[in-house]
Formats: sequence, structure tokens, C-alpha cells
Amino acid sequence: MDLATVIGLLGAIAFIVMAMILGGDIGMFVDVPSVLIVFCGSLFVVMANFSMGQFFGIGKILGKAFMFKIESPEALIEKSVEMADAARKGGFLALEEAEVENPFMRKGIDMLVDGHDGEVVRATLRKDIDLTTERHEAGIGILKALGEVSPAMGMIGTLIGLVAMLSNMDDPKAIGPAMAVALLTTLYGAFLANVIALPLANKLELRKEEEKLNQNLILDAILGIQDGQNPRVIEGLLKNYIAEKKRSTGEE
Repeated sequence: MDLATVIGLLGAIAFIVMAMILGGDIGMFVDVPSVLIVFCGSLFVVMANFSMGQFFGIGKILGKAFMFKIESPEALIEKSVEMADAARKGGFLALEEAEVENPFMRKGIDMLVDGHDGEVVRATLRKDIDLTTERHEAGIGILKALGEVSPAMGMIGTLIGLVAMLSNMDDPKAIGPAMAVALLTTLYGAFLANVIALPLANKLELRKEEEKLNQNLILDAILGIQDGQNPRVIEGLLKNYIAEKKRSTGEE
């Protein structure tokens, strides 16, 4: 579980709720028409911008903001050097029974064992990287769209509330509920955009870059193994993917 996501969201929501409670009765911050306009209205507007498959597939992608397990580049480099060593000593067939947990690396190794041409391996793995990136970007796009739409829906709700208020200026009892709609829709729109949608979009952007970096690292490792490069040369090449301060001082 990503504690930064969970603690960040819960902490922000907790402080907002605490401010509402300290400001008086929390019930005055609840308004059903405002909820319908902002939350329901925003979701349907976002749906109109994407295909049904993309929209309803957001759940699986969104889960990566909370539950995401990814191998460190250092672990992948270590495994790649191990594979290169094995291939150098026993050929590509020696890799067939190797234990490789990363599915992307496993696919590349299987292609080496099957004897595919280098260009075929490169094109296939590059296509996988591009498709993975596209899936991430679809989820990020939906959340960013929600972050853009929800404040606008809040403004629409504000205008609706103002119209209702101005049309009932002769009835003091109608002014209060109309003002509630006018103000709370703006509040809800800002909350949905800045506390939920945009932070989650940024976290998915981070996940996309992490996974893309690892996949590019694996691609270079697979191509290096196929070319028969020395394991130490492959290790030196792959260490360019990690921060300099994390590299071994013994790197050649």
C-alpha cells in the first residue's frame, strides 16, 4: 500500500472536516442539489469525453495510486546481470528455466530462448512499453479531466443558486437555501478537483514514469544479452538508469 497517498488524502480530508466542525454545525455544509450538480454532473461530463471502456476501466488503473508493487531498478539490474552471466556460460537455452518474476522481463527472455531476431525483440517489447504508457495516460487523462470539469460544474451550480436567489428576493425564506446551493457547489467543485482528482492524477503520472523506466531498463538488458555483451558492460550500461549517488562505487 502506498502510505503517502492514503495518509495525504485522509489527512487533507480530516483537516477540512475539522474546520467545518469548528465552524459550526457540519450539517450546513451538506446540500443534496450541490452534490448532484458537482459530483454526478462532473462524472457524466467526463464520461462524454472518453469511451465507455476507458471510463469504466479507471477503477483498475486508479488502484495503482493506492496499491502498487514495483521492483527497484537496482533489483532489476542485479537480475539482468545474473541472466547475462547464465546466457554467456550456457547460451540462451540456459535461461529457459530461470526464475524471473517480472512478466515484462520474462517475455523478453522467452523471446531470446525462442531465437527471435533482435529487431523483432526490440519492436515487440517497445510496443508493450507504448501500450502500457497509453493505458496509464488514459487513467491520468480521466482524472485530469475531472479536475478541470468539477470547478466548472461548481460555477454552474453557483449560477443556478444565484438565479434562484435573485428570482425569490421577495421571499426571505427562499434566499438561504438558494445561497447554500450557490456557495456549496463552488466548495464541492474545488474539493473534488484539488483534494481528490488532481493529486491522484499526479500519483498515477509518477507510477507511469516508474514503470516506463523499469521497462526501458529491461529492454536494454534483453538486447544486451542477445548481443552477447559482457555482463559487467551490461551492468555499467543499466546503472545509468539509477541516480548517481545510488550507484556502486566499484562501477567500471
